Amino acid sequence: MTGMDARDADLKKELDATLQTRRELGEEYESALVDSFLEKVDQRIDGAVERRVRRQLAERQMTTARESRSPRPTDSFGERFGFGIVSLVLAVPLSAIGGGVADLPGLLVAWAGIVGVNVVQAARTNPGLFGRRGRAGRDDAWED
Repeated sequence: MTGMDARDADLKKELDATLQTRRELGEEYESALVDSFLEKVDQRIDGAVERRVRRQLAERQMTTARESRSPRPTDSFGERFGFGIVSLVLAVPLSAIGGGVADLPGLLVAWAGIVGVNVVQAARTNPGLFGRRGRAGRDDAWED
């Protein structure tokens, strides 16, 4: 038996009990018995509506959370500019360390790392920069 079937069976039992009580007590209690039964039906409806509203609210919150987690298509100019400045500031000590420890090969490794980090950052902020949408993709856009 599903949850709805069990609740329907409970409601049917409640109606049968109300009708049996009405037969035993007589018509003078009919109004009170009907009001009592309708109160139980109202509670059942309120519970169902409350569950439905909570479920829809939870679904909306999940949708909002998913949308807020999606990556931004590009970073702002300030973030790119800041990354470039930090990269150049760190290049000075990295160059000194690499050149001081291993001479020219150390300096080349340090700068390869700096360039690599910047290339990855550029590819992340500009997804089509190194992909198939190279020159042909930009030319097509001008033809419209």
